[in-house]
Amino acid sequence: MTETRREKDTLGEKDVPMDAYYGIQTVRAKENFPISGIAPHSNFIKATAMIKRAAAEANMAIGRLAHKAGGAIINAAQEVIDGKFHDQFIVDVFQAGAGTSHNMNANEVIANRAIELLEGEKGDYSLIHPNDHVNMSQSTNDVFPTAMRIASLFLLQGLYAALDGLSTALSKKEEEFDEIVKSARTHLQDAVPIRLGQEFGSYSLTIKKTVNRIRNTEAHLKELGIGGTAAGTGINTPPLYREKVIESLQKITGIELVPSTNMVEAMNSMADFVELSGYLRALAVELIRIANDLRLMSSGPRTGLSEISLPAVQPGSSIMPGKINPVMAEVLNMVAFQVIGNDLTISIAAQGGQLELNVMMPVINFNLLQSIEILENTLKVFTNKCVEGIKADRERCKEFAEKSVGLATVLNPYIGYEAAAKVAKDALISGEKIMDAALKKGLLSREDADKIIDSF
Repeated sequence: MTETRREKDTLGEKDVPMDAYYGIQTVRAKENFPISGIAPHSNFIKATAMIKRAAAEANMAIGRLAHKAGGAIINAAQEVIDGKFHDQFIVDVFQAGAGTSHNMNANEVIANRAIELLEGEKGDYSLIHPNDHVNMSQSTNDVFPTAMRIASLFLLQGLYAALDGLSTALSKKEEEFDEIVKSARTHLQDAVPIRLGQEFGSYSLTIKKTVNRIRNTEAHLKELGIGGTAAGTGINTPPLYREKVIESLQKITGIELVPSTNMVEAMNSMADFVELSGYLRALAVELIRIANDLRLMSSGPRTGLSEISLPAVQPGSSIMPGKINPVMAEVLNMVAFQVIGNDLTISIAAQGGQLELNVMMPVINFNLLQSIEILENTLKVFTNKCVEGIKADRERCKEFAEKSVGLATVLNPYIGYEAAAKVAKDALISGEKIMDAALKKGLLSREDADKIIDSF
């Protein structure tokens, strides 16, 4: 049997595994919420530990926390920031409202590690207490949303890098395919000629614009309500604490964080997270569109458009030999669908708070961080395993460009709309190319026809 220690809280006593750094309140949460089996995101754990370290530094600076206890808390928190003890954060992401269970999980882990550093025994909270020392001048209600903001800001850096990589890869394809003329399609019907490079250039610009939109949310995310404690009023915090804790957080995170102008608003409003999620949704919508275009342009290879070919990364069928599917575009679609679903959850949860607190923060946090992470991971492999290896079929593109009924549009300045429409109709019936039909009818000179083709 696992050795245990006996711990006590306001509800009674419970056994805690002897080697566990978490304590009784974490055990209760583990028992109460066997929901998904999903642990908190590592960036969120680190962000929480950063707040605990910053709080200890602030409380020491203003003389509220003894240096011996404060130093131990700082060292323990730093170990968590460095990636240690993350396996001790065992509370499910679907948990008690507002994230109290996560906050206490962090308080207990850091307290017990600090006790250990002081050569005490885990569970001896007379040395370092989870609430009285680690959670000093704090409430779950200001710690949790602050950790959400910091974790989001950290994760966004990886997403920006992935998006920049995709945009760069698309720009390279724009240059590579610049001279390839093909038929554009509107309503999935033949349209005017377009260069394949122009299509890829438009995709690249789309990605760049989405990056700028997402970056604009950072200013709002950097506004912190830490120091607001339970309801945004700052109860139980000494003078100068808020200033000191944000000053420490700036140094620890390397982010230019600022205090919110209204701590009550910072606590009860989730609008900043809704804004970020909304731009992630907009990104997802654009990614779906781009992925669908690539799947359509690569359809075939014998019975579809087949204007481009996507890299073959795995066999496409368990029954059809030789079949290759556009799996990287498909996984991008699926991830984008998930992000859109996450955004709906975030929107509903954000309006689900009441009065001074939104207790739905845990589900907002889980969905937001998941959206950022899966987008980053998917964009990396989509860029490397799909976009960078796209090949164009020049002859196929040229064939469609010359056959396209939309080519009749370029005849308008030479023979007029009605005559061009008649040429298009006759060419469809005869199967001729538009230019050949116009030349055959004597409506266009060879010189003008060559001029039109060269203009593409």
